[in-house]
Amino acid sequence: MTSSVAPSSNAIIVISSHVVRGSVGNRAAVFALETLGHPVWAVPTVILPWHPGHGPAKRIVPEPQQFDDLIADLERAPWLSEVSGIMSGYLGNAAQAASVARLVKTVKARNKDVLYLCDPVIGDEKGLYVPEATAIGIRDQLMPLADISTPNRFELAWLTGAELPDNKAIMQAALHAGPGTMLVTSAHPMIAGGTGNLLVTHSLALLAEHRLVTGPTNGLGDLTSALFLARMLAGLDLEQVLQRTTASVFEIMARSAKRGADELMLEADASSLSTPMAMTQMRRLVHPSKGIRA
Repeated sequence: MTSSVAPSSNAIIVISSHVVRGSVGNRAAVFALETLGHPVWAVPTVILPWHPGHGPAKRIVPEPQQFDDLIADLERAPWLSEVSGIMSGYLGNAAQAASVARLVKTVKARNKDVLYLCDPVIGDEKGLYVPEATAIGIRDQLMPLADISTPNRFELAWLTGAELPDNKAIMQAALHAGPGTMLVTSAHPMIAGGTGNLLVTHSLALLAEHRLVTGPTNGLGDLTSALFLARMLAGLDLEQVLQRTTASVFEIMARSAKRGADELMLEADASSLSTPMAMTQMRRLVHPSKGIRA
């Protein structure tokens, strides 16, 4: 019997880490994207029992040739026309960057409208937490291919070699980082006791802020990237994309913190992914092309 259901054309390839317990890497991104209606092709770059922040654990990293062979199979998959987006995050080693870059080029050659989001998961305020060779691979091989990138402020500083003491500097660095759409998390807030996401394109600068919450932080970047890509693919305007993405992540983090959880509880807060109710402060900043006063 032939199925009457047409194949989906909004699948997203997600390439990142996999943990057995927790809501980080692919565990966060896949749940969020599938909740929002996207079929997901999930590619693990490393397998861990839990996030390293919970303590030492063994890592299973595919041999470079094995990973490359998997990517090669995906490149010849007969369903590539279903793919509308690609997202890459944490890499298990430097060699994976070249394989991911090749897949992105192959998919985009089939459909130039496919959006590629590169989340350069390389470090935080303490510095790089991946080998420098891996960070260089992401910077030199993946960032130039990306339509969208979602670094935190510290990652952007490393990628561009720039000091980022204020949002003016962040905007300038974002414009020179490569991708045309840059969402910089942990931007400098303009409200006391807050934090912000700064969205920069060649003509627009928007800041979404909310109050700081002490709670689980593992997976926030993965979740932000997945939601941002999904809403871009939905065709929302950039202000809506930023506001809803920021509100969803804030709401889920705040609810997880209230429960005393040590991980984001996506399964309990799935409604926050699609219809967040949290308030965020939106500000339109003066774009660098028009002079700065941010």
